Amino acid sequence: MRHYPSDSPQAMARLVVLALLADGIIETSELDQLDDKGTIARLGLDSGSFDDVFYGVCADMLRSGQRMTAERLDLDDDAIDRMLDEIQDPLLQKKTLRAMMDIVHADRQLAGGEAALISRALKRWAVDLDQLSTAPAGANRLSPRNRRHPLPA
Repeated sequence: MRHYPSDSPQAMARLVVLALLADGIIETSELDQLDDKGTIARLGLDSGSFDDVFYGVCADMLRSGQRMTAERLDLDDDAIDRMLDEIQDPLLQKKTLRAMMDIVHADRQLAGGEAALISRALKRWAVDLDQLSTAPAGANRLSPRNRRHPLPA
């Protein structure tokens, strides 16, 4: 696999591409997530630059003999770790993980390859799922307006 500069938009985009490919099929809902939700722009790329990264990943996989099997992207752990290690900044790691999770959840199914990729990123970057929440602390608590009160008899 080619090397991208540390913390570059291309390095982050490559991990999003892996999330797209991880289940062996690119769903329309995943592509919609990229376009409609601004995922590409949040990575700091335009569509053309993202496409370049996408095609680069595919070319690298063909050159290295990597392939896709049912439900799983067939990349060795060392290759995935090298790609994950290109993102050093903890804030960019979380940003990339959010984008990857948006993609894998877009079709409302979590395939084995997707789960393995996300799990590996969480472990490699020492990130908890709680750290990825975009809601402010305490947002899940019920406010007095939202609490259920018994109806008078």
